[in-house]
Amino acid sequence: MLDDVKPFLILLVFGNIENLILAAQGVAAHVNPLGLAILSLIAASSWLLLGTFGTKAALKYARYINFIGGLAIFVLGLQAMIESVPGILAFFH
Repeated sequence: MLDDVKPFLILLVFGNIENLILAAQGVAAHVNPLGLAILSLIAASSWLLLGTFGTKAALKYARYINFIGGLAIFVLGLQAMIESVPGILAFFH
């Protein structure tokens, strides 16, 4: 089982870090924490089911999936940093 997931391990680790960043953005935007938690659990459960049942079919596309997933994580992280700049600048004034 671990050998099946091995090509996607880096994507899983950085994807989870990105989920923490997105959750922090939700808190900073004063989103309802209960609603955010419910939506996060639904999204995580959906990805777990998709990953569990789709891994064998996705193995032949692992290189493409890792690239696209890594690019998405990079773009979302960049967006999070850019959106936080005004708040950081306001802190120093």
